[in-house]
Amino acid sequence: MSKTLEAIHLLQDKLESLFSNYEFLKNENEILLQNNTQLQHQLLENKQLIESQKKEYDLLKIAKTIDGSSTDTKLKINALIREIDKCIIQLQE
Repeated sequence: MSKTLEAIHLLQDKLESLFSNYEFLKNENEILLQNNTQLQHQLLENKQLIESQKKEYDLLKIAKTIDGSSTDTKLKINALIREIDKCIIQLQE
């Protein structure tokens, strides 16, 4: 009878230990899920910020090109003007 009681107490101790570990892991899992959700939200915000800054950068590049401050742009515009002049001359003939 004594061995049976010892086995029952041992089983009860193991069950309590398992239940305690289960509760701890359950709480830790909830915390990790919350952190994961928060990090995914931050990642989405960062992606949107990068996309926004990329669009702004592209607009600045276009504005800089239109500004005509670079020699390449001026040369391209002059070449286009010459082609337009040639077209006008051909149309007049």
